[in-house]
Amino acid sequence: MIDDLGFSVEGRALFAGASARIPAGHKVGLVGPNGAGKTTLFRLIRGELAPEAGRISLPSRARIGGVAQEVPAGPESLMDTVLSADTERAALLAEAEVATEPARVADIQNRLADIDAWSAEGRAATILRGLGFTSDEMARPCADFSGGWRMRVALAGVLFAQPDLLLLDEPTNYLDLEGSLWLESYLARYPHTVIVISHDRGLLNRAVGAILHLSERRLTLYQGGYDTFARTRAEQQAVAAAETRKQEARRAHLQGFVDRFRAKASKARQAQSRLKMLEKMVPITAPAEAARHVFTFPAPEELSPPILALEGVAVGYGERAVLRRLNLRIDQDDRIALLGRNGEGKSTLSKLLAGKLEAMGGRMTRAGKLRVGYFAQHQVDELHLDETPLQHIQRMRPGEAQAKLRARLAGFGLMADQAETVVARLSGGQKARLSLLLATLDAPHLLILDEPTNHLDIESREALVEALTAYTGAVVLVSHDMHLLGLAADRLWLVSEGGVTTWEEDLEAYRRFLLAAPESPKQTSAKPARKAPAQDVLVKLRADVKRCEQRVEKLEEMRERLAKKLADADLYDESRRDELEVWNRKYAEVMEGIDRAEALWMNAVQALENAEA
Repeated sequence: MIDDLGFSVEGRALFAGASARIPAGHKVGLVGPNGAGKTTLFRLIRGELAPEAGRISLPSRARIGGVAQEVPAGPESLMDTVLSADTERAALLAEAEVATEPARVADIQNRLADIDAWSAEGRAATILRGLGFTSDEMARPCADFSGGWRMRVALAGVLFAQPDLLLLDEPTNYLDLEGSLWLESYLARYPHTVIVISHDRGLLNRAVGAILHLSERRLTLYQGGYDTFARTRAEQQAVAAAETRKQEARRAHLQGFVDRFRAKASKARQAQSRLKMLEKMVPITAPAEAARHVFTFPAPEELSPPILALEGVAVGYGERAVLRRLNLRIDQDDRIALLGRNGEGKSTLSKLLAGKLEAMGGRMTRAGKLRVGYFAQHQVDELHLDETPLQHIQRMRPGEAQAKLRARLAGFGLMADQAETVVARLSGGQKARLSLLLATLDAPHLLILDEPTNHLDIESREALVEALTAYTGAVVLVSHDMHLLGLAADRLWLVSEGGVTTWEEDLEAYRRFLLAAPESPKQTSAKPARKAPAQDVLVKLRADVKRCEQRVEKLEEMRERLAKKLADADLYDESRRDELEVWNRKYAEVMEGIDRAEALWMNAVQALENAEA
């Protein structure tokens, strides 16, 4: 519960009298303008900052979890890193290795059973797979992976630990479409309370049941997903605006009477009365309009179709082909979304189309005057931090008048103040806008956007949809934002199994398929089909067999220790009857556990043998 919260940063009030009550177990999306204080609220909830007024109340002994800023980067495997995130389980297992006092040993084993400790590896593997890791990768050290992938490991760890209050700040920014859809489904089923800061409209519609809106230093809780919130908010703003207009008309009428009759003795009393009415009127403030978020893409001249054609093309890195036998065509009016699991080759195809990679074989035909614009998320990080947006664009247009350059920046929402602010001090969204401007400066006939919405707020994403709709060039999109794909794309290409095919169904069918099937989709006769067992499937099955073997071995070791304990003649003394009963019950539980583990082992062996046949 948040009660009358007050807090300021550098003299600017972020919260003043802010209150909200979130019932236990609710899934809530936290939304509000950039810079309003959403991340600061998380820090206040975690106790990293102290409120200046009011209080934040949490259930006693509630565990709070979120993705740490320091991502794992050591020699530990991904699996071990995720397992260690459940600190209670790790501590109990460590104590179980050395504990000798019978009652304590019994307590440890009971608690391990309560928290389902023996299924931990399976649960951790499920989460890691959902976030895009293969079984082989789960055994590799964290240090082998890039920062974005390590952020996924950190996310997997906090999901595995299952805190009572889960705080997530833009979790889909480092996920692909498949990972984002999996996370939506996971959060919707999460057994405890979740508060998530997100600009992903799909997640805010499907994974949460309420929206907590931070605006003008106050908090308001709305029931329902984001679309419901947006409608309710718009209705409230319309009512407030109407009330403001009515009050302004009433005030003008009263002021007119006062001005007209104040000097007349016969009307002086009435004028004075109306003057007092004016003084007592509490102003109704019209809702602050959201800043106009814009993107203005310059229009290219029309080229004869096709603007790009591929015949039997292969592309990859070094001597290794990632995609083969590509037969594709792009016309200037195409709006194409690239679908496919991470690692299948979406970014590789994007780079080929953008001319960032050369074809390894086959034939590529480009229109003679074709210009291609390319935006990838890593380009945001390649901006010159010590230069302003104006300096960036001046370098590309040295002969253009400064007034025109400023107009170009304004066309992407970078107004006068931001134009002369060094990039290091710009927000993530402002940097993304600058990169999009640079990518479209030459009025490209083909615009390739690889995850363009990271760091863009919801209003900016809607503005991007409007700009793409009005744009007269072709667009190729890679994005985890299904709302953007659904509105901006009319053709779907599936990048899978080393090739590219047309996905004939809609995005919702693709979403359902991904959530239902663990393997990459493949289309035959416009219908999705399961992927046949391949090498990565065999690797997973072999890993399953190994984990089952290790589980049986651990339980057998525990059975032997308990058998030795039960062989102690002193334990059968009449005075130790209760203790004997505890050990006998524990022995029976372990034997049942062995039976279950052996059954799982046999099933895993059978599945592997069937796949290898």
